[in-house]
Amino acid sequence: MARPRKPLLSRDRIVEAAGVLVDTEGLEAVSTRRLAAALGVSGPSLYNHFRTKDEILDAVADAVSSRVDLSMFDGGQDWRAALHAWAHSYRDALADHPNIVPVLARGPGRRPAGLRLADAVFGAMTEAGWPAAHATRIGALMRYFILGSAVGSFARGFVDDRAAYDPADYPHLGQAHLLAERQHEVDEGAFETGLEALLDGLALQYDALARAATRDA
Repeated sequence: MARPRKPLLSRDRIVEAAGVLVDTEGLEAVSTRRLAAALGVSGPSLYNHFRTKDEILDAVADAVSSRVDLSMFDGGQDWRAALHAWAHSYRDALADHPNIVPVLARGPGRRPAGLRLADAVFGAMTEAGWPAAHATRIGALMRYFILGSAVGSFARGFVDDRAAYDPADYPHLGQAHLLAERQHEVDEGAFETGLEALLDGLALQYDALARAATRDA
């Protein structure tokens, strides 16, 4: 009886296996040896698809970026509503993959999904009337905010132990031991508060630019 054939090695299989390693053990866990063992192949066979570890990590990062919804930039929403919806979609895409954030933070480089994301945001902002320089800054600051929020949990940074926050030492942290059990409420609330504040500030700049353009016309 013929033995079942092993699935053919492909870029997608390598990226999927690397993504699992990144999610469970971090970026340093990704190596040719570990991936080859996980995929049941020889190490050199990986080089038929990727030349370096960095290329593999780039592909993992781009797979995460590809899950970000960009449809709000084509649906006729105003720029503020579109940025709000996109920010939540981007953060949701990162929620289960915080270990890949340092790779995403390097910028899109040559990654197709990352470039489509940058193109969509910049295009939507310029079409809404933002000057190109401002549109570039908006894309950058939104990425800083979203990626930063995905790195870790503020609430889980506090331990569930009242004794750790002696009022004699920390007079304002009497309820800090409750934060961990309220992680979702605290972290989601913080993200929404920051996002609204950021968009409020941009709206003020947008109105000021519109008034200046009217005066100069």
